Amino acid sequence: MKRRWIMAAALLLASPLALANQVTGALVEMTDAKIVVKKGKGNLEIARDAGTRMTSDIKVGDRVTVEYKMTATSIEPKAKRKSKAKTKKKDQ
Repeated sequence: MKRRWIMAAALLLASPLALANQVTGALVEMTDAKIVVKKGKGNLEIARDAGTRMTSDIKVGDRVTVEYKMTATSIEPKAKRKSKAKTKKKDQ
C-alpha cells in the first residue's frame, strides 16, 4: 500500500515536468513579446507574455535558463503518397 502512494505522488509531481521544455544559453534579445536565446550555433525564439515570470533583472548577454511549453495550434491530414513499386510493376 505504501508503494502505491509513493508511485502516485511521483506521477503527480512528474506530470508537469513532462509537458515543459527548457533551454539554457546566452540571452540575445528580449522584448514584451519574445525571448531569443543562443543555443549552439543558432538562436531559439520563444514567445513571451505578461504571465512570464522573471526572478531577477536580466540583461542581454546574460546566461539564462528558459522553461517553455509547446502546444499544437492545428493538425491537418496530408494525402498519402502512392508507392513507386506499384507503378513499376504496371510498366513492365
